[in-house]
Amino acid sequence: MEWAEAIAVLGGTSGAWPELQARYGEPHRRYHTLDHATAVVRDSAWLAGDLGETDRAIVAVAAWTHDVVYDAKPGDDERASARWAHEALAGVAEAHIERVEGLILATIKHDAPPEDHLATALLDADLAILGAPAQDYAIYAEGVRQEYAKYPDEVWREGRIAVLEGMLARPLYRSAAARARWATAAEKNLTAELTHWRADRDDHR
Repeated sequence: MEWAEAIAVLGGTSGAWPELQARYGEPHRRYHTLDHATAVVRDSAWLAGDLGETDRAIVAVAAWTHDVVYDAKPGDDERASARWAHEALAGVAEAHIERVEGLILATIKHDAPPEDHLATALLDADLAILGAPAQDYAIYAEGVRQEYAKYPDEVWREGRIAVLEGMLARPLYRSAAARARWATAAEKNLTAELTHWRADRDDHR
C-alpha cells in the first residue's frame, strides 16, 4: 500500500512524504534505504493480506517509517523512528498512531505477542532479505557493513558473529507463510556468512 493511500485510509494527510524520502536518501545509508522500506512494505502487504483495510494501512505506515531514522544505533534508531512517525501522522487517530509506534518499537528485538498479526507481518517482512538469493544477501551484508564502517574489522567481526549466532539459535519467522518462503534460504545464507567470519577470526589469531 503506497504511503498516500495508507495515510488516507487512516484519515491523515500525506505531507510528510518528501521528508521521509529525504531521510531514506541520506548518503551514509547503504542498505537501509527507500528500496529496503519499499520491499518491507511489499512483503508485509503480502503477509497482511487477510487483515482488514485499517490494519493493512497501519502495517504499511509502520513499514514505511520503521527505519526513517537510521544512524547505526540499534534501539535509539527505532525509538527515534517511532517519534518521527508520531509527529508525521497529522490527522490520524491517536490509537492508530500508538499502534504504528508499537510496531516500529517491536523491530528493536524483533519480538511481539504471537497473536499480534500486524507485528508478524512487519517483522517477517523486515527479515525477508535473509532468505533472498545468495547474491542479494551478499549485497545486503556488505551494505550493512558499510553502514557500520566506524567500527574496525575485528570489532565488526565479533559483533556480527554474535548477531548471526543469535539469529540461527531461534526461529527467524513468525508465520508459516514466511517460513515456507524464506526460512531454508535464510539458514543457508546466515550459516555461510557465519562460517566466513569464524574463518576470518581464526586467520587473525
